[in-house]
Amino acid sequence: MSKEILNLQPALLWKNFYSLTQIPRPSKHETRIREFITQFGKNLGLETIQDEVGNVIIRKPASKGMENLKGVILQGHMDMVPQKNNDTVHDFEKDPIDAYIDGGWIKARGTTLGADNGLGVAAAMAVLEAKDIQHGPLEVFITTDEETGMTGAMGIKAGILKGEILLNLDTEEEGELYIGCAGGTNGNFSFRFKTSAVPAGVEAYKIVVTGLKGGHSGVDIHLERGNSIKILSRILWEGSKHFGLRLASLEGGSLRNAIPRESSALVVLPLENKDAFLKSLSELEQIIKKELSAVEPTLKIFAAASVKPASLIDEITQLNIINALYACPNGVIRMSNEMPGLVETSINLGVLKTESHMVLGQTLLRSSVDTARVDLQNMVEAVFSMAGAEITFDGHYPGWKPNPDSPVLHLMLDLYTKMFGKEPAVKAIHAGLECGILGGTYPAWDMISVGPTIVSPHSPDEKAEIESVRKFWEYLVATLKNIPAR
Repeated sequence: MSKEILNLQPALLWKNFYSLTQIPRPSKHETRIREFITQFGKNLGLETIQDEVGNVIIRKPASKGMENLKGVILQGHMDMVPQKNNDTVHDFEKDPIDAYIDGGWIKARGTTLGADNGLGVAAAMAVLEAKDIQHGPLEVFITTDEETGMTGAMGIKAGILKGEILLNLDTEEEGELYIGCAGGTNGNFSFRFKTSAVPAGVEAYKIVVTGLKGGHSGVDIHLERGNSIKILSRILWEGSKHFGLRLASLEGGSLRNAIPRESSALVVLPLENKDAFLKSLSELEQIIKKELSAVEPTLKIFAAASVKPASLIDEITQLNIINALYACPNGVIRMSNEMPGLVETSINLGVLKTESHMVLGQTLLRSSVDTARVDLQNMVEAVFSMAGAEITFDGHYPGWKPNPDSPVLHLMLDLYTKMFGKEPAVKAIHAGLECGILGGTYPAWDMISVGPTIVSPHSPDEKAEIESVRKFWEYLVATLKNIPAR
């Protein structure tokens, strides 16, 4: 990795971000990063604790003369989404992120960058480390496993945190203040199949959908990017209906909260139909590329000759799997009436895999309206139940209801306008910020979410705007200085 990042300003923030990129920290594999942050706090001589679920809390006393200010909690999450391009060799459990400067942006070579939420964590660490920042009583609260279950936020105990104002440092557009977010639920489906013999007179192919942009299933869902699992289901439906295609296995996506960029299926085709199918596939590729040309210019669909599988999925279950995947809703379901331009309800068909006589999948349902989420959940249950699948829902987390009368919101609105000559936008986000969960445990908190500009989080195209990081830092420092007294 290029150490040129260490020459950027603010120096403390970028130094800490560089350190974070050197420590593997995919969700569910956070031991090293947890110990690093814990040791960081202890090395500064600050009270540092790990709670029973693996969150880290570091307390810094108020600056002299500011002890009477309301206590502030700076909050972020330690884990990152592990996504890489198909041709990139990278082990997220062992390898550092290879980040570099490209013009006015920080990027990573072929992988996610981890700016989500590494920049927020680095900023909080920089505040702890800095000796020239004025602030009242301060806590830094770094949660575990945000990306795959919000385990840390759900596990925090009431009373362990002392502050009155929460600044969540996990949004992705500088100049925007977030005061609300969507809630979500995981939908998990499984098809159990019997195996059938591979008939004579067939050839095997691996059908591949690749070259999609992917992205965050909440933040980017309104961009209407292609979903590789949905595209693959369209191909399989046509192949099964018209060309006698038989299915051996399916794979697609890797995370419920990332729009799947690549998917594949191992199939066999009768010899007499293979040429017609391949011709149809080429035609369908052109149709889909034309439909998605504005958002997916590098989409590729192809069938590569393959070794014949040992067995196939039985025909009845194959039909049910293909029909359910094709019928499953995906993408934006409804836009908000109250906040124009905001997605209210959506679903991402994010994961598909075959293992041990099972086809397994996962969706993520989001909504800022709980009854709308339940309605969508019922719809998904109906689709997969009719197809004979087992369908369960878990990991529900609540949304964060906006409070336009928030005192810290008005403070930060006035402060941003004075500093940068324009008002910041006040928004809610169609993603699962931890504020909704944390607010359930600490209902008296006044909460705002803020951050620098990060584009395409949860995908290898993730990048962070350098200038926005500077502005975010200056704004954060000024906010801490101007927190009101108790």
